[in-house]
Amino acid sequence: MSAHGPGVTDLQVLNIPKIRCGGCVAGVEKAIHSVDASAQITADIEARRVEVTTSADPKTLMAALADAGYPAEAA
Repeated sequence: MSAHGPGVTDLQVLNIPKIRCGGCVAGVEKAIHSVDASAQITADIEARRVEVTTSADPKTLMAALADAGYPAEAA
């Protein structure tokens, strides 16, 4: 979790077991961008892991992913 104030970006590494293809990655990216439009996202489909550089609160980010059908946990 970030101990920084708003606007400060942190790297969050998330395990997302439901990532299986490029379409899944697109859904994950859409969910993340709904919380932080400027987030930088790197997805690894084989590892089912996403690295996100974002100023969003981790709980908010994970809630958006869960709502989109891609529950995540911190790696």
